[in-house]
Amino acid sequence: MLSAVMFVSKVVMEGIPNVHLLGTLVIAFTLTYRAKALFPIYGYVFVNGIWEGFSPFGWLPELYLWLILWGAVMLLPKKIPVYIAPVIYMLISALHGLFFGVLYAPVYALFSGMGWERVWLWVLAGLPFDLIHGIGNFILGTLIVPIATLLKKLDKKI
Repeated sequence: MLSAVMFVSKVVMEGIPNVHLLGTLVIAFTLTYRAKALFPIYGYVFVNGIWEGFSPFGWLPELYLWLILWGAVMLLPKKIPVYIAPVIYMLISALHGLFFGVLYAPVYALFSGMGWERVWLWVLAGLPFDLIHGIGNFILGTLIVPIATLLKKLDKKI
């Protein structure tokens, strides 16, 4: 179900370039389920591959891009003061969006046939979109703590 929530949220928000709830959901799932968050994350990656195709440019980076965000959250201390935790989560989400093009670049370099010099030009050209991505992730990051709190409450009831 959580994979479906990720996928549907992505499809619904496709009209707004580089703004989506995926980073917010990955962080909220990781805060709630820790290592088990990989199940909905990779469930989403698989469903997205079925929907968009398993191309090296679109799907292959998804195999590691969400893992990087998950890993960053896993490295955080479990007990972060309540007053600072939302800002930390928002910043991590924003940084993931801001550096999305750089994180995507290795696959692009390997499969595009361009040399690394040209790939870095591609990254620079995409910087405005990564900036939008980072700002969108920061704003939507305000939902991380409420979503994680709701998931924890629901998890206790089940």
